[in-house]
Amino acid sequence: MKRPESRASRMGLALAVALACGPQLAGAATLDGAALSAWWCMPFAGILLSIALFPLITPAFWHHHFGKIAAAWGMVFLVPFALTQGMEVALGTLTHALLEEYIPFIVLLAALYTVAGGICVRGNLHGTPRLNTAFLALGTVLASIMGTTGAAMLLIRPLLRANDNRKHVVHVVVFFIFLVANAGGSLSPIGDPPLFLGFLNGVSFFWTTVHLARPMLFVCGVLLVLFYALDSYYFHRREETSSRFLDPTPDSPALGIDGKINFVLLALVIALVLMSGLWKPGITFDVLGTHVALQNAVRDVALLGVLLLSLAVTPRTARAGNAFTWGPIEEVAKLFAGIFVTIAPVIMILRAGPSGALAGIVGLVNDASGQPNHAAYFWATGLLSSFLDNAPTYLVFFNLAGGDAPTLMTTGATTLMAISAGAVFMGANSYIGNAPNFMVKAIAESRGIRMPSFFAYLAWSGVVLMPLFLATTWLFF
Repeated sequence: MKRPESRASRMGLALAVALACGPQLAGAATLDGAALSAWWCMPFAGILLSIALFPLITPAFWHHHFGKIAAAWGMVFLVPFALTQGMEVALGTLTHALLEEYIPFIVLLAALYTVAGGICVRGNLHGTPRLNTAFLALGTVLASIMGTTGAAMLLIRPLLRANDNRKHVVHVVVFFIFLVANAGGSLSPIGDPPLFLGFLNGVSFFWTTVHLARPMLFVCGVLLVLFYALDSYYFHRREETSSRFLDPTPDSPALGIDGKINFVLLALVIALVLMSGLWKPGITFDVLGTHVALQNAVRDVALLGVLLLSLAVTPRTARAGNAFTWGPIEEVAKLFAGIFVTIAPVIMILRAGPSGALAGIVGLVNDASGQPNHAAYFWATGLLSSFLDNAPTYLVFFNLAGGDAPTLMTTGATTLMAISAGAVFMGANSYIGNAPNFMVKAIAESRGIRMPSFFAYLAWSGVVLMPLFLATTWLFF
């Protein structure tokens, strides 16, 4: 049942309409970030802390009201900003956040989620260490092709079915989160939301493929070897006899796939993203000071068309087999609307560099001569991505490093590598680091698996991932 629109949401809409109708809106004004105080960062910090803490402190309240909370933080920023900086500046900021970043971001994510949700893998194999490792390796590869969300939603259910006769399964899900829901998405803007935000800000499509290939292969290779060793230990030494644990879904000799048409639609999604990066007609539309390029508008409208087409042509049995619902993407859409609005002043201040109110942060990731400390960028981006979601964290440090994609892709390549790797890899450190993490956890728990608590999962990542990231720092940054 559709939820009634919240009062905060209606207030936000009313503000947008009022701003749009103002006589002073011939064009949106710009604002120098050096003129803003650090207090303007509080709504952004507030919404991120809400995402981190509310699900732990009061999960029921958060589940029913997360959209209202996100809208409230947006209003906490927009109303004072409009009153102090002027309606024109506020509308320009809001328009830029929505058209330049939020809408392209959520349209791609929704298209991938819908298309992947229409592909259902039927059948059941026997969950041996070799098969499980192959599943994780396949998911790691697919994550950069169909996104971490798409790959995770496609493979987690058949992986759980293959292991539902085993006593020890938690480690399978944990390593699935490490690899498929996070590190595997390192090689393309489609792979993980932070990299798509970089693409929207000018990073070329294949830059990440070339520059993150070595660290990604190292991290994922080590994780796959560790998983195979751990799964072999449980499988050969700790598992009970098969007669004690009957298989609720008996093995079948082959797998089947429903909704194959979605593989064609997935290829179309990839082609549309590539098109927007390669086709440069030089035509832009000025929308209240925000310049919307024709290729980006065509991409987003076409992606919506792909989403609707997937809904129309996918057999109902495929979505039913996946237990497909709109809940996860609805949550992401509402929360990120608030995130992208409240992050706007943070980006303005960071772009002001040493002249801005956050100049102290610059000193933490730069050495005494003002040059970037690549290891500091990797760990600062990564640790914040672990708890404050990796997409907005990437955007913060991308702008802290200058925010100029051509420069970062060339002379600043190692810095951009550190930011990108930190955001993608360390999103695996906690359940809240990346959206697919919680989705995978919820699906596993719905199948009766007792997943680690928030802090128990941190223990897993601390033991497995932290030493691996230290080695990654030494080798690459």
